[in-house]
Amino acid sequence: MKMNKLGRTQIEVTEFCLGSMTWGTQNTVDEAHEQIDYALDAGINFIDTAEMYPVNPIGAETVGRTERIIGLWFDRDMRRDEVVIATKHSGEGLEIVREGAPISSDTIADAVEGSLRRLKTDYIDLYQFHWPNRGSYMFRKNWSFDPSSQLVVNTKEHMEDALGALQAQVKRGTIRSFGLSNESAWGTTKWLEAAERVGGPRVASVQNEYSLLCRLYDTDMAEVSVQEDVSLLAYSPLAAGLLTGKYQNNAVPGGSRMSLNTNLGGRATERAFAAVAAYLDIAQRHGLDPAQMALAWCKTRPFMGSVIFGGTTMDHIKTNIGAMALDLSDEVVKEIDAVHRNHPMPY
Repeated sequence: MKMNKLGRTQIEVTEFCLGSMTWGTQNTVDEAHEQIDYALDAGINFIDTAEMYPVNPIGAETVGRTERIIGLWFDRDMRRDEVVIATKHSGEGLEIVREGAPISSDTIADAVEGSLRRLKTDYIDLYQFHWPNRGSYMFRKNWSFDPSSQLVVNTKEHMEDALGALQAQVKRGTIRSFGLSNESAWGTTKWLEAAERVGGPRVASVQNEYSLLCRLYDTDMAEVSVQEDVSLLAYSPLAAGLLTGKYQNNAVPGGSRMSLNTNLGGRATERAFAAVAAYLDIAQRHGLDPAQMALAWCKTRPFMGSVIFGGTTMDHIKTNIGAMALDLSDEVVKEIDAVHRNHPMPY
């Protein structure tokens, strides 16, 4: 199993990471624990979660449930030292968590303590901010993105304030490293500059959406990642299941994400289905499972720290983990590049 360091830290993670956002809604406690057992036995050491999980749907009654499920697993197996655990601090606008308060020194200590309590652990390996206070162009907001209302001075003050609170947690030993999520190149560099200016943990990673269908990361963010040693943790590498092919020809399998979210968060467009058809053709001609091809392609990218996958069934998990052993040929990669040129930004 290939291991990658998170940024400039000494924390090493496997190139595949087990995602957890369905644990507590679409998956039971026992199913979640079975997934963890299988992933660790396969060599994976990295689990990603968030205080607001599970999703599908997000609700006040379910907030924190996924962390509790992981905590029950730690309690059961006492294997905390075998796992790198990443979680996230929810940000401004999510009313069911801290009444939608923005991230600040006033919220960080309480949020960390809540996650530690639910996870039944003394420390968090990677503590991430789920989205920036100033907003984000992720989640299909890139089409109308307008940063002109952002106040740069407020952003810089917030970063310095938050880094001070994070450093206090580092000194306590409750967090080992710091990461961002749904962040931009400008935001990431400003966090890096703030850490140099006032101290505090340096950004080790950015968790952004990345897949064959969503390649916003490929230019400015890719350069930041490579030149500044900030690892990408890619979420939705199967584009919410689109790249498996299971939604082609108007199919909606029972219990699937599309059965709960009909447009897959804005991903299910006509152009997306056309792009998926082209990728499925490559997989079929080369005798590859399409999900494994999509995941294996992600790990080829020069900025990749870890590819976060999930699944609601053990068949999904086993298929996805099978991608760890798959190395794509140069021919397949060239064909994938050609499809991307013909089907750029399909949603």
